[in-house]
Amino acid sequence: VVPVALLFAFGLGGAEDSVVVLSPLVTFALPPLTVIAFWWEDWPGSSLRPKWSACVDILLIAAAGIALAVAGQWVIGHVDAAGIFDPTPGPGHSPLYPASLPLGLTAFTAILQLTLAFEGWPLKRLPRLTGGIAALALSWAVALLVQYVAYDFPAPPDSGLFSQSGPFSREDISVALAVCGSWQVWLFIVWRGWPMNALRKRWLRIVVGNVLVLGGAALTYALAYGAGGVEPPAILAAATSFSAAGLLVGMLFEGALRPYLSAAWERVATLAVTVAVGAGLGTGLLAYANTLTWSTSHAEAWVGHAS
Repeated sequence: VVPVALLFAFGLGGAEDSVVVLSPLVTFALPPLTVIAFWWEDWPGSSLRPKWSACVDILLIAAAGIALAVAGQWVIGHVDAAGIFDPTPGPGHSPLYPASLPLGLTAFTAILQLTLAFEGWPLKRLPRLTGGIAALALSWAVALLVQYVAYDFPAPPDSGLFSQSGPFSREDISVALAVCGSWQVWLFIVWRGWPMNALRKRWLRIVVGNVLVLGGAALTYALAYGAGGVEPPAILAAATSFSAAGLLVGMLFEGALRPYLSAAWERVATLAVTVAVGAGLGTGLLAYANTLTWSTSHAEAWVGHAS
């Protein structure tokens, strides 16, 4: 985990170049990762020998991520390799960062919501391969709807990007999606689907799961930004740090406290540990990021990427 995190954070020789180039590519690769992990159950790697399975899945995710990044670049401007892989592409090259992030983040949030809160319904009724592709297509349909209806982006002159006129800025959308993602991680990873898994009827689980995630995200954003006056970049850094901690606690240490605590106290403990780890992670990364000089990006964006 640590080597991969360091690769993403500094893989291009510096923090800013890494966040500018790698964060869009990673973001566009997350929906294919979700399809392979949750919908295809690690296929096609699972059909191969163990020493090849992970390599094949990683290569497929990387290839799909690049292909979707190209598609995203076409949506926001025009296809140009320099705008994808060069941290300073110059005028007219349609740079992916930061204009494409709402598109990629919306697709990822949508496919996670479909997978977790909707329990894959109704697409899980389809054959495994078809259902995964349909889920990816649906998540992109939602992302394109947000892109063309809600996204406000005044393209800089000579950037090669299209201007978008909508009610929400890139920062607003990115922060809202990050907060939504933190609720998804909390309820479905850290708490393993509780309280929804206590309900017998699927339709009720779906309704409750969606209300908790979307309502909780809206309430969190309103309290932090509206009532608390916390700036969006700080909310972004906090939400992504919490999500990273939740994945660490919920997946790598799943069930570690189960032999010692009741189910209720286990949930309390895992949430407390997640909050503590997230706070430590976010504080440490932000302290380091604030020692650097930023031009294209900013410290909180790198914290979100590195998390």
